[in-house]
Amino acid sequence: MLLNKIANQKLPEVERPRKKEMWAYGLGSFGIFAVWSMMSSFLTYYYTDVAGITAGAVGTLMLVSRLLDGFTDIGMGSVVDKTKTKYGKARPWILWMAIPLAITTVLLFSVPDIGDTGKLLYAYGTYLLFVLIYTAVSIPYKSLLGIMTQHQFSRSQSNIYSAIFILIGNLLVVTLTQPLASSLGWTTLAALYGVMIVVSLYVTFFTVKERVPVSSMSIVRDKVPFKEGFKALITNKYWLIITMYCVAFYTTIGLTQGAAIYYAQTVIGNVNIFPLIGLASALPMLLGVFLVSPYVKRFGKRNVAMTGAFIFITGQLVKLIDPTSLTIFLSGHVLVGFGIMPAIALTFAMINDTIEYGELKSGYRTEGLVNSGASFGIKVGTGIGLALIGWLLGFSGYVGGSVEQTDLATTMILALNIYIPLGLGVVLAILMWMFKVDKDYPEILAKLQERRNGA
Repeated sequence: MLLNKIANQKLPEVERPRKKEMWAYGLGSFGIFAVWSMMSSFLTYYYTDVAGITAGAVGTLMLVSRLLDGFTDIGMGSVVDKTKTKYGKARPWILWMAIPLAITTVLLFSVPDIGDTGKLLYAYGTYLLFVLIYTAVSIPYKSLLGIMTQHQFSRSQSNIYSAIFILIGNLLVVTLTQPLASSLGWTTLAALYGVMIVVSLYVTFFTVKERVPVSSMSIVRDKVPFKEGFKALITNKYWLIITMYCVAFYTTIGLTQGAAIYYAQTVIGNVNIFPLIGLASALPMLLGVFLVSPYVKRFGKRNVAMTGAFIFITGQLVKLIDPTSLTIFLSGHVLVGFGIMPAIALTFAMINDTIEYGELKSGYRTEGLVNSGASFGIKVGTGIGLALIGWLLGFSGYVGGSVEQTDLATTMILALNIYIPLGLGVVLAILMWMFKVDKDYPEILAKLQERRNGA
């Protein structure tokens, strides 16, 4: 018997955004996550096979940069919580940082030929700058989801609209980047993605409204002290679970997206089939996100996401039938796409659902810290995934740009594409089983409103 059916639960009355506004919120993710997808899918390959940086050095770069960036996430979350302007607390950062993010995206894919040491130093400098500015945009963007409404299903719906644009962007990136980069060059293509960033984020800024009170606690605080906010964060059990989920999920994403191009080039022997591999997962994700909303309304986000984890596991098991067969690999990858989709569609809404639980327990409402803390998990997870690619390829003796690779390199590429993600899928299912905030959310919101009304 299902634990809950949200459609049958009566939620306290809260202001809901219009559909136009929810779609405008979602559009912001098109530019942000298309660039993230480009970086996750192709930056390791660009560094090793285009710029000529060694795989081991790239692996270290990915993890070190992401760990540092993860800590800046926490700081940026605190900054968002303390921001107070005529535009609100999250929206102004979207306005200020859109153009700098576009510029750093171009710099990322413009490594000059200045010798091995020079290229590595340039990669560190531009990648660190990129992730810092990306943080200054993504944390406010994610926080905006928790500020635009407290209506749980509207929040889920906005996240689903966001996921639609994420997956459209991902579909375009994985199918068009490699052939377009071959004809236009990586730098020109990065500039086109930069334009997408600015346009999509400006639509979000000018359309979306912040409507949740700065504080809905009985003791109103305009600015949350970092020490108290951080203490509230680490005592929020549901936030801890969803953060661990983010680490595992984005490690999986880092592997499945970043390692697939090496599978195409080495195992299949044709890098040009990578767009087909990308399409095999991206298209099911995009189709599935249009169908997920009724299931979320009926069964809840947690149950839908947990089902997705089991579908993902099934897809990886299908690949094990014959890991060297492109047909079997693509068949399993289709299931992988359907399995990944619920997490992409719902994770940020689930993160923001932990805000109210934390507020009830601690008396502090910290949208910025909640989202930045979970974003720390996302950044670390992606960093681990991309670092594993670099380290394991380096350990196996992989030589960037070479047609012939060692048997050990081929084995490592299979592990990065199949075996390691399979184990992570099991972890995702267990963590989502532990995440039960859906069932408690109506009661949490009712208690918060009682507290505010009694203040």
